[in-house]
Amino acid sequence: MAEQSLPVVAEDAATEERPASGQDISRRALLGTAGATGLVLGAAGGAVGYAAAPAAATPLTSVGSTEVMFHVKHQPGITDGLQARGHLVAFDLAAGAGRKEAAALLRRWSETARRLMAGETTGPHDTDVARDAGPSSLTLTFGFGHSFFSRTGLQKQRPVALDPLPDFSSDQLDKARSNGDLWVQIGADDALVAFHALRAVQKDAGSAAKVRWQMNGFNRTPGATAHPMTARNLMGQLDGTRNPKPGEPDFDQRVFVPESGTPAWMANGSYAVVRRIRMLLDDWEKLSLGTQEAVIGRRKANGAALSGGTETTPMDLEKTDAKGDLLVPVNAHARITRPDQNGGAAILRRPFSYHDGIDADGTPDAGLLFVCWQADPLRGFVPLQRKLDRGDALSQYIRHESSGLFAVPGGAAEGEYVGQRLLEG
Repeated sequence: MAEQSLPVVAEDAATEERPASGQDISRRALLGTAGATGLVLGAAGGAVGYAAAPAAATPLTSVGSTEVMFHVKHQPGITDGLQARGHLVAFDLAAGAGRKEAAALLRRWSETARRLMAGETTGPHDTDVARDAGPSSLTLTFGFGHSFFSRTGLQKQRPVALDPLPDFSSDQLDKARSNGDLWVQIGADDALVAFHALRAVQKDAGSAAKVRWQMNGFNRTPGATAHPMTARNLMGQLDGTRNPKPGEPDFDQRVFVPESGTPAWMANGSYAVVRRIRMLLDDWEKLSLGTQEAVIGRRKANGAALSGGTETTPMDLEKTDAKGDLLVPVNAHARITRPDQNGGAAILRRPFSYHDGIDADGTPDAGLLFVCWQADPLRGFVPLQRKLDRGDALSQYIRHESSGLFAVPGGAAEGEYVGQRLLEG
């Protein structure tokens, strides 16, 4: 929904391996010679990725071979291509658990992530759920919530940017499904690979932390379209047209905390705003095609702005029709969320769709697991959402039902675990 903003339509150590028949066999080995070749080829592309864009179209038989690197400058799962399956899960530290227990947990989680992302097993007690699969573009991303710092005695290290988000008029938030001490984002192009990682993360938590909430999402499978294209959401709209992209001059400035930033442990990190946004699909689907396009400000078929051109043609906000009416309505979602309409505020949206069943009255519980990334939410998400609060045509067709803000540190170097500079600093 957006130009690049929010809700819906976007504009815009030695490896321990499993013994089998007297030999050690990892998930990677099970791929065979052809799969191993794919792993090598996939590693380079997976490590680079493209921000919230669809993964490259590849034959479905090679989807499982793509590997994303764990030890990178920025944590995986931020600029990598959209994956077909996703799990978002928040944990609260157990009573009595503190900094020591948190450090041990992050160490376990980091090692598990490294192994699974490389297509290996978690060790001799692996569940075998993903035994036959390759890495499948698996990524695991870890973050800290506001409450984590008081639980671990690290209040002085809590970033100002992690201050609680303000209230918004569209919020109908369930506190039980919001926030949390720790947050984990899991994405993969295979549902079993993604579930396997989710189960491993939960088991690793042991007695140190308990699940606070967990949500499941999906996107289109890479290779399902004839060529790479912007993803669609459950409203049928192209979602992500105006996302900032790596290589743009101000991309890092908008998305990542600089190496000279504060606090020092957040260098090369980012802040994730996570929201469960329910789409009121029954109401939306009653609208005519023309009305839906006016709400968004873009053509449903190809994502082109109502002012003309193709999906990537700049939107002409002043262009009018023969009657003198603006082609892009003043309250169109795509107009309101443009950076040049919000003091340059921009976010990197990387969402998953969700469907959690059908209510007793037949209403689908479906929508968007909205995840956006920025160097500072007070200069990214907050001004955009405030603007949307004041008159976005899309607001009557969506409902914000849960929310969280998490500090996601930079990637772990070889021999380190995620968050080590915070927990051992």
